[in-house]
Amino acid sequence: MGNTFGRLFRITTWGESHGGGVGVVIDGCPPDLEVTSSEIQTELDRRRPGQSRITTQRREEDRVEILSGVFEGRTLGTPISLIVRNRDARSRDYEEMRVKYRPSHADFTYQAKYGIRDWQGGGRASARETIGRVAAGAIARKILHQSLGVEILAFVRRVRNLTAEVDPDVVSRDRIESNIVRCPDSDIAGQMIEQIEQARKDGDSLGGVVEAVARNVPPGLGEPVFDKLEADLGKAILSLPACKGFEVGSGFAGTKLTGSSHNDPFYNDGERIRTRTNRSGGIQGGISNGENIVVRAAFKPTATILKTQETVDIHGNPATLSGRGRHDPCVLPRAVPMVESMIALVLADHYLLHRGRCGTGHDG
Repeated sequence: MGNTFGRLFRITTWGESHGGGVGVVIDGCPPDLEVTSSEIQTELDRRRPGQSRITTQRREEDRVEILSGVFEGRTLGTPISLIVRNRDARSRDYEEMRVKYRPSHADFTYQAKYGIRDWQGGGRASARETIGRVAAGAIARKILHQSLGVEILAFVRRVRNLTAEVDPDVVSRDRIESNIVRCPDSDIAGQMIEQIEQARKDGDSLGGVVEAVARNVPPGLGEPVFDKLEADLGKAILSLPACKGFEVGSGFAGTKLTGSSHNDPFYNDGERIRTRTNRSGGIQGGISNGENIVVRAAFKPTATILKTQETVDIHGNPATLSGRGRHDPCVLPRAVPMVESMIALVLADHYLLHRGRCGTGHDG
C-alpha cells in the first residue's frame, strides 16, 4: 500500500536503503519509445550520493539495469522494470538506532504502524527510495518532450535565509548545473555553499526551497474537482522525503494581494489566448492554461545531525542520540532532480489521460 503512483502512467517503487537494491516497475508506458540506460543514468547521476562535498559521502555509482519492457532499445508497452543495486551500505553505523528513535525521522511512526521497522539506514523512508522515481521520471520526461516539447527544470531558490534572484521563465539547465548547489544565481550560490559547509562542520543541517518550471505544457491537462493538476503535483512533490510545503504560482504570497492585482488578464497574441501575468502558475480551475507551470517545494533541514539530541528508546526510556553515518547537510541540491521527476510523472500521466479522452491531439 502507498508504493504506487499514477493512473495510466503508473509506477511502483520497491527496496530498502540497505537491502540488495532499489528499483521501480513502470506500467502504462506507450510502446515504441526509444529508451536507453544511458538516458536514465544521466538523471540518476544528478541524484546520486557522493557527487560533491556538500552531499552525503555514501559512495554509490547507482548504475541502472533494465530488466524488462525494453527490446532493442525501444519500449514494448509491457511493464518496465529497473534496478539499482546497493553497493556501499554500512549498516553498522545504524546499530544504535536499533533501540533508539531518531528525532524527526520515520523510526517511531513506522514502528507504530507496522510493529516492525528496518532500522538500517531508514529502510523505505530513506531517500534511496527516490532512485525509482528519478529513473521513471527520465522516461516520463522523454514522453513529454517527444510528444509535446515539454521542458522541466528545477533549481535551488533558497537555502535557509539566502534567496536567489532567478527568472523561472528563462533559467537554463546549464546555469542550474554550473555549481554544486544547483542555484543559477552564481553570487548567492557561493554563499549557499559556504553556509552548507559550515552547517556540516557544526554537525547541523539546513533546509530551503526548490522552485521548478514546466514549459510548453499545452492547455487542457488536468481533471476537475479531485484530480486537479495542482492537487496531483502537490501530492507528488509532498511525497518526497523531507518535503514539508508546496506552492503553485503566487502561492502564499498571493494572499497579500487583492483580486484586482492578483488576477491574470487574458489577451490574444495572434497565435493563441494567453495571460499577461502568471500568478496562477500555469493552472486555472485545476487545468493547465498553456502558460509555464511554476511550483515551489519547501524542504526541512536534514533530520540526521551529528549534534547530541534528546530522544527515547523503544521502551520509552529517556535517551540521547548523536547521528552517525553519511548524510546530506542539506537535501536541496539532490532534491532538484527528484522534484523534476515527480513533475514529469504527473504531467505524463495527465497527458495520457487527456489523449485517451480527446484522441491523439491535445487541443481539447
